This record gives sequence, C-alpha cells and structure tokens, in this order.
Amino acid sequence: MADVYTGAEPDLAALLAARPAFSMNVREGLSFESVPLNAIADQFGTPVWVYGAGSIRARFAALKAAFAGENLPVHIHYAVKANDHLAILSQFQRLGAGADVVSIGEFLRARQAGVAAADIVYSGVGKSAEELETALGQGIGQINVESAEELEMLSGIATRLGVTAPVVLRMNPDVDAGTHAKITTGLAENKFGIAAADIPALYAHAASLPGIRALGLALHIGSQILSTEPYAKAYAKAADMVRALRDQRLSVEVLDLGGGIGIGYHDEPGMNLAAFAATIRRTVGDLGVRLMVEPGRYLVGPAGLLLASVILQKRTQKRFVVLDAAMNELMRPALYEAWHGILPVDPALFHTAQTQADVVGPICESADCFAQDRALPDLPPGTRVALLDTGAYGAVMSSAYNARPRAASVLVDGGKAVLITPRQPPQDLWADEIVPA
Repeated sequence: MADVYTGAEPDLAALLAARPAFSMNVREGLSFESVPLNAIADQFGTPVWVYGAGSIRARFAALKAAFAGENLPVHIHYAVKANDHLAILSQFQRLGAGADVVSIGEFLRARQAGVAAADIVYSGVGKSAEELETALGQGIGQINVESAEELEMLSGIATRLGVTAPVVLRMNPDVDAGTHAKITTGLAENKFGIAAADIPALYAHAASLPGIRALGLALHIGSQILSTEPYAKAYAKAADMVRALRDQRLSVEVLDLGGGIGIGYHDEPGMNLAAFAATIRRTVGDLGVRLMVEPGRYLVGPAGLLLASVILQKRTQKRFVVLDAAMNELMRPALYEAWHGILPVDPALFHTAQTQADVVGPICESADCFAQDRALPDLPPGTRVALLDTGAYGAVMSSAYNARPRAASVLVDGGKAVLITPRQPPQDLWADEIVPA
C-alpha cells in the first residue's frame, strides 16, 4: 500500500478529530478552515477542489520550527509536482520557500508565481536540451544531474551559452524507503540518480568540465515516508560520500536531502517532524554544507480536499455509492491503491447506522474506485462528501478522461472562499482540436 498503516480503519469521528482544520456544526455541517463546505458546494458546484491557505502556512511554519529546534539552517524548496496551481505556489513564494521542479513547465509556473530563478532546483531524469537552455538562460539556482550523459550534455549547452551551470549530482543510495514500489526512488533498480560507487569519479570529472560548477550532492529516496529510519540510512551514506569527496580535495558546498515526508491519511499523525530534524542534525549536521529539503505532500496534502456529491446508491451483491467525482479527478486510489478518508458533510449522518460500501465514480473503468468496503451511513442522492487529504497529487494529476470537464478549485483563507480555477466548460474540451478537410 502507498500509505503504510497497520492500525484499524478509523471511524468518522476519528477522522474528524485527527484534522484540526475541520469542524462540525449542527446547522452548517462540515466546515474547513471555518468555511462551511455546503456553502462552497452551493456556490461553486461539485466536484470541486478546496484548498486551505491557513493550513499551508501552518504546515510550513511547523517544518521551519522543527529545523529551528535543532538549530539547522535548512532551506525549504516546495516540490511543485505535488500541486502546481499558481495560487498555491504564490503562498509558498510569500513564505520564503524556493521551488523544486521536474519540468520546464513547472519552472515557468514557479517563475510566474514570483519565485526567483536562483531559488529554483531543477530535478528529474529526462531534462531536454531545450529545457536546460531555458533554465540556464534565466539563471536557475541549481540543477540536480542524474546521469553522466546529462552532465556531458549540460556542459556542452552551458559552454555554448557562455554561462556556468550550478550542478549537484544526485546520488542513488540504494536505500529502501519502505513505501509503495511506485513511489520509491532510492533503490539501485530505480531509474533515479547515479550509483553511489560512480559518484567519486563523476564528481571529479564534473569539477573539471567547462561550463560546470560542481556544488555538491543530492538524494531523494521516495515519497510518503513515515519513519526516520530510511532517512538515517540514506543521509549517513550521503555524509560518508561528502567526506570521501573532500578527501579527494573536491569542494562540496551543498547537500540536497530531498523530500518524501509522509502524512497521516488515516488518523495517525504522520512523520514526526522533530525526529526528522534530529535525524538530519545527527547524520549531516556537522558537514558545514548548505542544507535543503524538497517537501511537497507534507505541505499541501492535508491542506486540500475534493468535495463531491452522491449521484445514486446502487445495490447489487454489495452497496455502491456513486459520486460525481471520478478517477479523472483523483487518480491516486487507482494508481497507488491509496487510502483517503471520506466524511459526509451532513452532521446528522455522523450518528446514523453504517454499512459497508464501495465508493466509486461514474467512469467506465473498474479502477474508478475511491474506497472499498468502507463503513459509511446511508448516502442518498445529493448527499455531499469530502474526500480528505487530496491537496497533493490530486488536481495536478487529473485529466479529462471520458470527456469529463476539469473540476473547479477554491481557496479558503480567513473564513472566505475564493474561486481560483473556474469549472471547465464542456466545449473547451475540443476547442483546440482540428478536423482536417
């Protein structure tokens, strides 16, 4: 499972209690950051993504406080792939975060949101020559090189442009993050990074190449990590590598520690930030390097929800609750077998009898399923439900499959809801298509 969890499945009350941004009022029903979800659905329809600016700020502050508690000057680069909406990116830019990007589109999005190019890290295994030219031309702060081939290509581009590329080599530490195979990135069999055994020679080569400034090392072992143990193993290997490079009289100024900080999708607390910060201090805190992390899910996952309405309940050999949201909105359950809590918005439904149900969407795929055998009350047509913790890898992975227009998005802040993405009109689905004569 993507979300490693061994406890009993939480009931509705436990789900609600574990999420302080949510509250239940007997008249207005379920609210998020003091905004009733019924009011959002009435105004903007469903399905609709709802994000909380207050939650984003609080989670960013908690991570900064954890580092400060260990006297660690760690710079935070938000992983844009988790949620690339300009309204979200702008929140992090105002908080002083940099950005971690994996495509030129994400780079340009971050720039549009006001993030300085010097505060952007460019990761990813397949950067094209055109993408690297654009990033270098705008003065990107760091490029995480993932192969010897990429390093040579980058040297040629930088030399031709007459610039110096700030390079960090991504080391694959061959550490199992203990998470779903599809979101593990630090094993030798994964496509990511450079084998640790190859780093010393390649780093020395990078330091000699024209157009290249070798700054340090990076690593990233996976996503949705709930234990500090894999971090400790990976960071210890990184520390050994830094010392080995310095023994060769090579300069190492930067250590990019990646991201992957897990959250609680059930009613568990998720990663212990104090323990995470202590692990960093214990393993790499004495290296005298510039430290950075690249969290995404931790910062925005619990800061978002997908608000949907029940179309109907279908009863065959089992009960199916069919929503107006589908896998084209939220792909994670189909892609990663991911678990998301589901809360009814109507307060009366928290106190009625519950039976097992599969919660599904209307798409013609058996994989279009949000939950199986979930204990839920009777949910008649028109009932509204909130799919929890969908601020990361939700809307950013959505599509128009089955010719379903993209959902609207709303940002709540200070008790007010503001539309940040209008619902896509159906005719926009084919507006740019050309039928040849």
